[in-house]
Amino acid sequence: MGYEHDTRVLEGLALLRVYGYGLCMGTADALPGVSGGTVALLLGFYGRLLAAITALTPARVGAVFRGVKPAYRKTARESLLEMDLRFLLPLGAGMVTAVAVIASAVSALASSHPVALASFFSGLIGASAIVLYRSVSIATRGAVLAMVAGISLALLVGANVIQFPVTGLWMVFVAGVVAISAMILPGISGSLLLILLGQYVYLSGELSAFLSGLAALPSGGSLETLVSPGTTVIVFMTGGVVGLLTVARVVRRALDWQRNLTLVFLVSLIAGSTPAPLINIVEGQAWSTEAILIGTGWLVVGAGVLFGLNALAGGFDPE
Repeated sequence: MGYEHDTRVLEGLALLRVYGYGLCMGTADALPGVSGGTVALLLGFYGRLLAAITALTPARVGAVFRGVKPAYRKTARESLLEMDLRFLLPLGAGMVTAVAVIASAVSALASSHPVALASFFSGLIGASAIVLYRSVSIATRGAVLAMVAGISLALLVGANVIQFPVTGLWMVFVAGVVAISAMILPGISGSLLLILLGQYVYLSGELSAFLSGLAALPSGGSLETLVSPGTTVIVFMTGGVVGLLTVARVVRRALDWQRNLTLVFLVSLIAGSTPAPLINIVEGQAWSTEAILIGTGWLVVGAGVLFGLNALAGGFDPE
C-alpha cells in the first residue's frame, strides 16, 4: 500500500511539473517577441512536445473514439500512449492558465496605458529580432531575398497596406491557425503574429470577457454574456487544432528542406513587425512630448527584458 501511495505522489508531482512547464510556455507565448518554443527548448521538453504534437493525427484520434467498443480498446490505449496525453493535457492546462491571466492584463493595459504597452511590445520584438539574426546566415543571394521578403511583408501588413479583416469569425479562425502553429517554433512568437494580423488586443479582450462572464455565473451572471466571447474563443481554439495538424507540419517540412532560408524569412517577419504594436494599438494617439518620452522609456525596458532573458538563458536560437 505504501508503495502504491508513493507512486501516486510521484505521478502527481510529475503532472504538477508539466503544468508548471505549461505556465512558463504560456507566459512566453502570450508576450510578443518571446517564444514558447524557446522555453520548451530551455527547459528540456521540446523534443517530447514535438513528438506528441506530431503524433496527434486524425487516425489516432479516431482510434481513441472507437475505443468505446471492446474490440478496439487495445488500439485506443496504444493511440493514447503514442499521443502522450498525460503530458499534453497538463501542459495545455498550464498554458491556458498563463494566457488567461496575461490576456486580462493586456486588455486592461491597452485601455489605460496604450503607449507604454505598445512600446514595451515593440522593444521585445525588436530585441528578439536582433538576437535571432545572430543565429542565421545571410551570406547568399537567396538568404538576402528571403530577408527582404520577410521584412517587406511584415511592414506592409503592419502599416495596413495589406489589410486583413479586424474582426469576424473567419479571421479569428485564421489567427488561431497561424498563432498556434508558431507557438511550437523556438524563436517565433505566436502573439507577435496576432499583433501583425491586428488580432492581439481584440482576442485578449474577448478571452478576458469570456473569463469574467464565467466568474460571474455563480453570483447570478447571465449566460447570454458568454455567447459572443465564448464563440470567439472556441473558433480560435478550433483554428489552433487545425494549425497543429496542418500548417505546423508544413513549416517543419520547410525547415527540413531549406532550414536557413526558412529561418531567415521567419526572423525577418519578426524584424519587420517591430513597429506593428504602435500602429495597431496607438493608432490615432496624440503624440505629445510626454507620450514620446514614455514610449521611448518602455521601448528600452522591453528590449532590456529580452536581452536580459537571452543572457540568462545563454542565448536564444531558432530551431
